[in-house]
Amino acid sequence: MRKLKLQMQITVDGFVAGSEGQLDWMTMNMDESLSSFVNHLTDTSDTILLGRKMAPGFIQYWEQVITQPDSPEYSFAQKMVSIPKVVFSKTIDKIEGQNVRVENGSVVEAVNQLKHQSGKDIIVYGGATFVSSLIENRLIDELHLSVNPVAIGNGMQVFKSRTPLKLITSNAYPCGSVVNTYEPQ
Repeated sequence: MRKLKLQMQITVDGFVAGSEGQLDWMTMNMDESLSSFVNHLTDTSDTILLGRKMAPGFIQYWEQVITQPDSPEYSFAQKMVSIPKVVFSKTIDKIEGQNVRVENGSVVEAVNQLKHQSGKDIIVYGGATFVSSLIENRLIDELHLSVNPVAIGNGMQVFKSRTPLKLITSNAYPCGSVVNTYEPQ
């Protein structure tokens, strides 16, 4: 069975976005070793899950980067565009973008069905509300939380209740981020 892996940036005080969804606190200048880790997670996955609120910006961003072959993000953008993406929504049934489909059914049923298909693992990037529902329904098998060296005081969180986790690995990177990998207990 395929695993559902979360790769998400988080502040040291536990927020994944500012109170209005701001992401200006994220460490964007990743060093080579952190980029290599993110690439490895992507390369071991063949499906991306996204929530409706995050999907348009995510899809538009990466599709814009592939129009710029000189961009340092170009090769990663090619992956983000070519990997099939499933956007979960109860309010829309279509979203513009390459290799994108919208899932309107039960999150639990749809994710479990995807996990039972053959292929590589599945990766989820967000957003906060969607990831929170995946955590609440115990659908995530691995959490790769990239802790940024910043506190923002308030904002959006993905953990809404006590969630026991088992630390698998913790790696610090020269850019100041620490990636903690957990499994749910």
